Amino acid sequence: MQIKVEQVVKDYATVRAVDAVSLTAVGGEILALLGPNGAGKSSLVRMMVGLTRPDSGSIHYFSDANRGQAAQLQTSDFGYLPEDRGLYQDRTLLDNLRYIASLRGLPKATAAANIDHWLARFSLTERAKEPMRQLSKGNQQKVQLIATLLHHPKLVVLDEPFSGLDPVNQEFVLTVLDELKRQGCTVILSAHQMALVERMADKLVLMNKGRVIAQGSLAEVRKQLQQQHSLEVAFTQPVTIPQLQALVGVTQVTQVDEYSYRLVCTEQLVAADLLQQLQQLAPVKQFSPQQQNLHELYLQAVQA
Repeated sequence: MQIKVEQVVKDYATVRAVDAVSLTAVGGEILALLGPNGAGKSSLVRMMVGLTRPDSGSIHYFSDANRGQAAQLQTSDFGYLPEDRGLYQDRTLLDNLRYIASLRGLPKATAAANIDHWLARFSLTERAKEPMRQLSKGNQQKVQLIATLLHHPKLVVLDEPFSGLDPVNQEFVLTVLDELKRQGCTVILSAHQMALVERMADKLVLMNKGRVIAQGSLAEVRKQLQQQHSLEVAFTQPVTIPQLQALVGVTQVTQVDEYSYRLVCTEQLVAADLLQQLQQLAPVKQFSPQQQNLHELYLQAVQA
């Protein structure tokens, strides 16, 4: 399934939560929405799954079945994981999943098979008859993920899917998302875990104050946002941090070990000019450019 968002605007009272946002997500792709709290990600997600409507702009859905013609989004088409859990705390894990399966229109036999499959995969089979309130935050998040995937949706929209999960379960969710992608599912997620997003996302949409400030692959986002260059330099003898900070074009210095440093430099600084400055301080043993990671790009963009 393909989803196309065009110039979407959403206002709440005096706040413009989403401001002329456009993006496209296609099958077999993971698209990550990134941005600080209040950037408009959850408001955009709720419009994508039909919980709210745009004040202006449009959201269209396409699938192979309708041969390129926009179609209505059916409840059987998508799975939605909200940021706030919607589980019944006084009912068992199994009761919750059976009820959600019935809302999705799954036959009882299919629902039972799907529930058994996902409970086993998430290591929750033995806890199926426990009330939700007895489960940890992480296990409740796993139940919410199962509820999202029970009916094999074509479009999966996840708002903070890693919330409450330990590193082992975060890795498992990455595996599940990769499987969905390989099956041709369209996956859209909002997350704050930059290192995880950098590993899995095919496309990034970075938002701030309701607007898109960069989007595309990681390489494309890096090209759009990177205003500084990082590099690692190693000397054969000691130099001081003040000496390095005094160099033209160097904005930040971090010591890595006794003779090695990481430098952040302005985009305008030519590598050959910097190397010449460095060699005047001491013989250079290593000089290697470093790309900014997603976390660094994110902070740089939203603090600008």
